[in-house]
Amino acid sequence: MGKELYISGEYLDRHPTWHAEDSAWKAEQIIRMLRRHGIEPATVCDVGCGAGEVLRQLQQHVNPSCELTGYDISPQAFQLCQERVNERLHFKLMDFLQDEGRHFDLLLLIDLIEHIEDYLAFLRAVKPRGRYKILHIPLELSVQAVLRPGRLTAMRREAGHVHHFTRETALHSLQDSGYEIVDSFLTRVAMETSPAPLRTRIGNMLRRLACLPGDAFAARLFGGFSLLVLAT
Repeated sequence: MGKELYISGEYLDRHPTWHAEDSAWKAEQIIRMLRRHGIEPATVCDVGCGAGEVLRQLQQHVNPSCELTGYDISPQAFQLCQERVNERLHFKLMDFLQDEGRHFDLLLLIDLIEHIEDYLAFLRAVKPRGRYKILHIPLELSVQAVLRPGRLTAMRREAGHVHHFTRETALHSLQDSGYEIVDSFLTRVAMETSPAPLRTRIGNMLRRLACLPGDAFAARLFGGFSLLVLAT
């Protein structure tokens, strides 16, 4: 699988919008974290930016002088980005790690590390390239996922996810890579993003009940949550 999935056009064939419909919601989570800590970046980089819609949405909420740059290795994603380019929003068709010397106030790693084969080496390599890092990490390891043998393999096949996390393993991976965790919270991906098929809607009814003791309990039991992390 590897990078070829994203370069060949196969990923676009599976996901023609490159998940742009969820970008406004993702940007809301990022802004929520930035405001919790009074962070006002002058430069923002989205590594693995896909269609670029998260940056476009984010631009509407940051200082108008903020410079935003997206990187992606997919020619198809880069093409989708072009309709979003403006004076302070730019995109590059290249591996971010190969653009040496660039440093940003804020690095965004949104729904990214689960796609990267050697994600620990990647995390260590990008760490010096931004003052703050915000990551959004799907929490796919749950009781339900373990009891449904095909669930995780389906995520590997359909979405290119080669790693699966719980909240605890995600945070430990960051700490093991030298990151200092500033803040984190769970996001309700399955319940708050784009319209879901019937099976997911039924699952969401159970998730809402499981949320009564707390989102962390529901995440461990049913999945459908991600972890948003602010780190340095």
